[in-house]
Amino acid sequence: MDPQDSAPQDSAPGRRERIFQSPWTVISLIGFILACFLVQSWLGLDATANAWGFSPAALDHGRWATLVTAIFLHGGWAHVLTNAAFILAFGSPVAQRMGTGAAGAAAFFGFFLVCGILGNLSFTAFHPHAADLVVGASGAGSGLMAAASRLLTPDRRLAPFISQPVIVMALAFLIANLIIAFVGWAPGAGDAKVAWEVHLGGYASGLLLFAPVLALLRRP
Repeated sequence: MDPQDSAPQDSAPGRRERIFQSPWTVISLIGFILACFLVQSWLGLDATANAWGFSPAALDHGRWATLVTAIFLHGGWAHVLTNAAFILAFGSPVAQRMGTGAAGAAAFFGFFLVCGILGNLSFTAFHPHAADLVVGASGAGSGLMAAASRLLTPDRRLAPFISQPVIVMALAFLIANLIIAFVGWAPGAGDAKVAWEVHLGGYASGLLLFAPVLALLRRP
């Protein structure tokens, strides 16, 4: 067992997860996303997005790698900083619960990627064969938010799906994205269209996958 995973402060009962307690895994992820954006800015935002952004049409041509590469591309500074703040807020309690040892770190990064990939695939479900480009870590960040909603309990147990914090956060997130779908705009998006389908897909993925991941880590 990793010493960090067995530290007293990580297993003390009766303590809520602290939102802004940021493990190295979260800081590293945010640093990597910002570094990718700097490289993207140097190469050209539009050129990089066209080459490595995700679209349902890209899957028709076998470009499956774009399901992952698109997560680390963004449309501008407002976009990337908004997602970074989202990951910092909601990724911190999730990463802390998974643990910061080798297994916990691998699980956290894998969980982030899977939520992002499933979020992008959700866009495909709504818009099969569309050529619209999707970039950003919003789907993966939405998965972290969903997982964090299950940590809003007075002890180490996960909040049930039908509990108040889980239902309230899910409804608020759903309503916010339906509004985005209607008005076609969200903070940090600038003039770009917002792929609300990615958000909802990532959120549902995080909500459903968090408990199984903790079970695999033997941290239920």
